Amino acid sequence: MSRRIAIVGAGQSGLQLALGLLGEGYAVTLVSNQTAEQVRGGWVQSSQCMFASALTTERALGLDFWSRECPPIEGIAFTAAAASGGRASEWAARLDSPAQSVDQRLKLSRWLEEYERRGGRLVIQEASVGDLERLTREHELVVVATGRGGLGGIFPRDEAKSPYRSPQRALALTYVRGMEPRADYPAVSFNAIPGVGEYFVFPALTLGGPCEIMVFEGIPGGPMDCWDDVHTPAEHLTRSLKILQRLIPWEYARCRRVELTDERGILTGRFTPVVHEPVGVLGSGAAVLAMADAAVLNDPLTGQGSNNAAKCAEIYLERVLGRGGEAFDAEWMRQTFDYYWRSYARWVVAWTNAMLAPPPAHVLRLLSAAQELPSLASTIAAGFDDPRTLHPWWFDAEAADRLIAERRAEQARGLDLRELRAALGQFATGVTVITARDQGGRPVGVTANSFTSLSLEPPLVLWCLGRRAMSLPAFRSCGWFGVNVLASHQHHLSRLFATSGADKFTGTDVKEGPSGVPLLEGALAHFVCRNVRQIEAGDHVIMIGEVEHYETHDGEPLVFHSGSYRVTTRHPELESG
Repeated sequence: MSRRIAIVGAGQSGLQLALGLLGEGYAVTLVSNQTAEQVRGGWVQSSQCMFASALTTERALGLDFWSRECPPIEGIAFTAAAASGGRASEWAARLDSPAQSVDQRLKLSRWLEEYERRGGRLVIQEASVGDLERLTREHELVVVATGRGGLGGIFPRDEAKSPYRSPQRALALTYVRGMEPRADYPAVSFNAIPGVGEYFVFPALTLGGPCEIMVFEGIPGGPMDCWDDVHTPAEHLTRSLKILQRLIPWEYARCRRVELTDERGILTGRFTPVVHEPVGVLGSGAAVLAMADAAVLNDPLTGQGSNNAAKCAEIYLERVLGRGGEAFDAEWMRQTFDYYWRSYARWVVAWTNAMLAPPPAHVLRLLSAAQELPSLASTIAAGFDDPRTLHPWWFDAEAADRLIAERRAEQARGLDLRELRAALGQFATGVTVITARDQGGRPVGVTANSFTSLSLEPPLVLWCLGRRAMSLPAFRSCGWFGVNVLASHQHHLSRLFATSGADKFTGTDVKEGPSGVPLLEGALAHFVCRNVRQIEAGDHVIMIGEVEHYETHDGEPLVFHSGSYRVTTRHPELESG
């Protein structure tokens, strides 16, 4: 009998999780406050710009229906306005893979129809806390992906993770047609106006075809916090253009012939960024799990809302599938959220909150240096796809200055290491996590795709670790290390163990291997190796180990190629008839 799961909220995360569970044979009930037709005919809901990693999660579920008609977003363009007017600095960089934005009226209505077509049960109602009580009696797991109808009140504010008590920006969206395209290539054009706020604009697909989405982020009380007296769509467009004409004239120059896409292509509002406790306990004592915005609500300044929702749905799906027949109890719910928080959400929150505050001096140095260093501009742009890559240098002055110096040295040598890395990335590899214990007995781990067999007589393997890695002292001194060859479903472990400073082992399934080496459950293979030799080589250290124990398990490998995770398949020309 299929396990029964209910999801309340049919936004990006709720629908994505529901469709993923359906595909795995679960009996899913989805509660939505609107039908597909009502969603399609409603007001715009967000400014969603989805980057490559999040798009990958959708495409894996067969949910990308718009790639051919949706205009691509190929890069990030940044401009800082000068206090006296004009532009103080500006640069642009291409993304490794294009992003795209599909109006959620178009996207979510299509997904709702797809959900029903695939056999999901859809309930149309504004869910209350009482409805949650009923759902917990009828289902093994209830996931709440919306705070509407008072549902947000069952998840207390997490004070330690929530620094703000009030909205940090006044928000406005304007969907338009007729904007002159950006020169060079389509991009998110991000403009920062000191003491005023931010404006960004990017191409998208809406109900009537391609458009541009204008996003205004005004500091409360400032000149961009000016929407309370706007009452009609026409007034909204007029106000949008006046802001651009006064504060960002270079963007106004692209907008002389714009018109609204439709009467409901506008939105204004403000909210407080907040992280909630992930487990809500109802009056009956039953527990429900918060998801995406119901758990972690970020300001849209960094464009992470839909991306964060997609990643949350992906991680929750992985956790549900790994549960087997065990109960989805409150402890499992908390561990599931903690895994999502540690492996992804905490980095999004840290970056978004940092962007809401006045930039420190080292961030200004980074943004200024990006004008002269294209590789640095590309590194910053890559953070929009995966904010974890911004750590630690976005938050640490010493690391920021070191990165700038490295990029300058590369440019002086006439070598673009980002392009070289991309070229080397054409060689497909497996993915491993190397684990050990430090001198205090604490587990350490790091992702590596440099693992290879070195010798059979004696049985030697090697892998490489950066000389600046925080875990280098532990791996230099350990007596043994473990090599965990990841399976195709373990890409989240790869990202988690590749993130510097992350709490990597709490909530991760680990077993004790020979010689006390921690080994990751579910890996395709484990090798426990005696640490026999280390060789300094450029900016890395080659670690050589002698295999003393190994074990293998069935499954498909995780593959890394051209900057993305892949899965393998048999070559069609080699298939037997």
